[in-house]
Amino acid sequence: MRELQVARIIVRVNDSPPRKLPRNVIVLGWVSFCTDLATEMLYPIMPLFVTGVLGASPAILGIIDGVAEGISSGLRWIGGALSDRFRQRKPFLSAGYSVSAVSKPIMGLARFAGGWPMFFFGRCADRLGKSIRTSARDALIVDSTDPHVRGAAFGLHRAMDSAGAVFGPLVAVLILLLWPKLSLAWLFFIAFLPGIASALLATVAVRDIPHEAHAGAKPPPLIQKYPKALWLLMLANFVFSIGNSSDTFLILRSKEIGLNFRAVILAYALYQAVYAVGSYPLGSASDRIGRKPVIIGGWFVYAAVYLGFAAARSPMAPWILLAAYGIYQAMTEGITKAMIGDVVAKDQRGGAIGLYYTMAGVGQLIASILAGAVWNVRFFHGKFMAPFAIGAAFALLAIPLIAPVSTRRHHSA
Repeated sequence: MRELQVARIIVRVNDSPPRKLPRNVIVLGWVSFCTDLATEMLYPIMPLFVTGVLGASPAILGIIDGVAEGISSGLRWIGGALSDRFRQRKPFLSAGYSVSAVSKPIMGLARFAGGWPMFFFGRCADRLGKSIRTSARDALIVDSTDPHVRGAAFGLHRAMDSAGAVFGPLVAVLILLLWPKLSLAWLFFIAFLPGIASALLATVAVRDIPHEAHAGAKPPPLIQKYPKALWLLMLANFVFSIGNSSDTFLILRSKEIGLNFRAVILAYALYQAVYAVGSYPLGSASDRIGRKPVIIGGWFVYAAVYLGFAAARSPMAPWILLAAYGIYQAMTEGITKAMIGDVVAKDQRGGAIGLYYTMAGVGQLIASILAGAVWNVRFFHGKFMAPFAIGAAFALLAIPLIAPVSTRRHHSA
């Protein structure tokens, strides 16, 4: 009888989810913190630098951003699929973070030689680095974690990533306050320091988890046969993405409602802070109650936020709505990738996550073009702005599409 009781205790202990997150997850969190610190130091000043310092037109700025973001989204599937094929993630991380780090001073160099074409080259290199590393990094997080803590792992990673996004603009503002005569170009050279720190961390401290194949196994093909659950999830997310336009429109709408330039930056920082604080507990919640309920809840929050922006008139509204937008991001961004990791096999994770990014990028491109085209359209006697009403509608349309997705929770380790 005692032996039976001991056996039952052992089974309960083994079945209980481990609480400690692996070393890889912690290290990759710091890697992303440093990278986003470097990136967000520069993001708010890039338009001013390109148009004011380099003398390019807003149309040129739009081309630069459009091509760069197209590279970022469009190539992530290839990077992830190649990491599956070679059964290694770390080389893609090291290469991607290194390319992005080196791109920072290249963009700053445009002030002294090459002008906006040099900046264009550096900006595209930065996004190319992101496309190389992102899918492999997320797949490595899945590879490194037990399924019972996968949501918490992605939650912690998104929290540290967003923390870097909060501190980046604040660091840039502090530098410009201390040295008001400093040329904006030098910020790109300063940003190289946290950028190269992230590349070194990824190269030295991250441990790869190679996929051991059985004897005679062929490398996975670039185009794989994914399970039905993944395609249903992709379809739902793609429909959602068609209404998920660029955050630039939220900023533009906040200014239109009545916030000045500084207030918009602070409200955006509030959004990032809420995103950072909420990511880990909400990711952990998805480990306990499942991914789908949390994601669906996030899409409901998104619809409410966009309806709020569609109808808002008070200058206080953007503060509340952007804070709620941070909650939506914390409920969906990392948890969706954890859900992908739940439904696909180990040697498919990089390609599956990369395909998710690519399809979401295509949907967001459509959404941004649509939002710009109907920016001045109003519904219901001018009370609702069309871009945000459309975004809310697509979020609600996506919910019944994700409902039937079977995750077979904690499917693969």
